[in-house]
Amino acid sequence: MRPDGRAPEEMRPVRLQRGFLPKAEGSCLVEIGRTRVVCTVTVEEKVPGWRRGQGGWLTAEYAMLPRATEDRTPREVSRGRPAGRSQEIQRLIGRSLRAAVDLAAIGDRTLWVDCDVLEADGGTRTASITGAAVALCDALAWLTDRDGSVKRPLSHLVAAVSCGIVGGNPVLDLCYAEDSQAAVDANFVLTDAGEFVEVQATGEGGTLKPAQLEELLGLAQHGTAELFLLQRAALGEQIGKVMRRA
Repeated sequence: MRPDGRAPEEMRPVRLQRGFLPKAEGSCLVEIGRTRVVCTVTVEEKVPGWRRGQGGWLTAEYAMLPRATEDRTPREVSRGRPAGRSQEIQRLIGRSLRAAVDLAAIGDRTLWVDCDVLEADGGTRTASITGAAVALCDALAWLTDRDGSVKRPLSHLVAAVSCGIVGGNPVLDLCYAEDSQAAVDANFVLTDAGEFVEVQATGEGGTLKPAQLEELLGLAQHGTAELFLLQRAALGEQIGKVMRRA
């Protein structure tokens, strides 16, 4: 029995609230169970020097509020630099979303993705990717409305889920209580075309058998299929403005 009574293949309740921060070109509050993340996308009219003449760029930053966790986590600015975990997560977010955008199509612009965790109960990185994909779509729609030369720069939706082996059983969408006990912890990023962008799997307290990996892959496909439906429902007609295949 899982801590919240879910079936092994069952996601926690998911909510996507677009336009959560109206001053941003794109924003979304994503809630997956008790995990809540504010995702924003900002369009900046320049690119890093090394990127000039090569099209646009997308980069991400990730942070956790001090009381997103049971005990206070010091702000990373007080340490003078991001923690290694934050750097790893924001690079994952950036890679995942770059796989969804035609950077050449947006011109010499930078898309800044900011993911701030309000409450953490497992799966903050995967929730960040899922919510940021919605915010990204809105930001790209904002851009195409203002620059007619930008045509449908989004190639895919992306979403992400966590899976793991807990008590010997493969399960989908780990909450913190499960994540802290998992023998194997894995994160999967997929496109809505069914292709994998990234697979992260770590044997925290055991090894992963090939058959178990197959089961986790199946759970990830099942979970992201649900997330893609929710993303499309949240975006409505907006997605048709920016995606090549709506």
